[in-house]
Amino acid sequence: MTQAYSAGLTVTDNIVLRKERILPLKGRVLVQKGDKVKADDLVAETSLPGNVLPMNIANKLGITPAQVIQYIKIKPGDQITKGQVLAESNGFWGFFKSSVKSPIDGEVDSVSHLTGQAMLREPRIPVQIKAFIDGVVIDIIEGEGVVIENKSAYIQGIFGICGETSGEIKMLCADPTQNLLPEMITPDCAGKLIVGGSLTPFDTIMKAKEMGVKGIITGGIDDQDIKKILGHDIGVAITGHESLGITILVTEGFGPIKMADKTFQLLKQFEGRKASMHGKTQIRAGVIRPEIIIPLDLAEHERSTQKTRDSLLKPGQLVRIIRQPGFGKIGKIMSLPEELHCVQSETKVRVLTAEVDGKEWVLPRANVELIEG
Repeated sequence: MTQAYSAGLTVTDNIVLRKERILPLKGRVLVQKGDKVKADDLVAETSLPGNVLPMNIANKLGITPAQVIQYIKIKPGDQITKGQVLAESNGFWGFFKSSVKSPIDGEVDSVSHLTGQAMLREPRIPVQIKAFIDGVVIDIIEGEGVVIENKSAYIQGIFGICGETSGEIKMLCADPTQNLLPEMITPDCAGKLIVGGSLTPFDTIMKAKEMGVKGIITGGIDDQDIKKILGHDIGVAITGHESLGITILVTEGFGPIKMADKTFQLLKQFEGRKASMHGKTQIRAGVIRPEIIIPLDLAEHERSTQKTRDSLLKPGQLVRIIRQPGFGKIGKIMSLPEELHCVQSETKVRVLTAEVDGKEWVLPRANVELIEG
């Protein structure tokens, strides 16, 4: 029987979280410090510049660039509509006029009398940022976004795909060893975050998507099924930007792996409660884990010191190597030297010694993650 090690992932029924909700470029914050927000509330918005389309006015009218100023009917900053006349020649005795019409709705970005070109910009693309979690706005980052705090039950996964979503938790498996099968997906699963036990196969994922399920939480998944869904190998790049219409979060790993009892029971405890989740994953420098966040009652919200697990490294504990060389290997801590150690990059860092594959390895402490027993 295979063994699956869960990394040092947080699974707790009570933690204080802070989430930054930041725009990709300067915009407008829609809430104020101290406001209570729900996951679907808009907290900030902006608009991205549209694509630029060059129009050679001089060439289309058969004139020199210097003559464009005589015939142009627009100026930078003007709003334009598709089919609108941008420039028009006088013709001959009022006849045989030539004109240039806009191929798009948008605005005029610039007009050059040196090149005879007009640069047209397609309509701006609105970008709206939602709160993602129920909570309280504790800080405003002017023109950029907000910081939201809440008290939640919280679960980190090992892997996921697709972005943020929310919905009610619905348990479909009786115990964490049970596979999530297609026949378990019924119409009342629409809009829900459904929870399986062990493996969730490809056919189940496809049926869940068809039924309008917002998210799947499962112990394990076949990596070949992920390849079929995405149309390509997972690779090492960050996930979470896929547009599949359903978010998938894996709590344990690849293959038929039983969901951890603690995780399964916590989800069962909050069945019927609304939760937020995302599948963003990055297993390299700057580790990002997929998350399930189940807000506790806002009336009970209090700003307290975050409840944390004791994650201090100690001799005898198991760790996983999260960077090369040795990525993915499991080792047991032998010692934790206090002195700094010069590594291959010629920087001095804190290290530990660990028994890996029967040999002693010296590893930077930043290159390992704790495996919880």
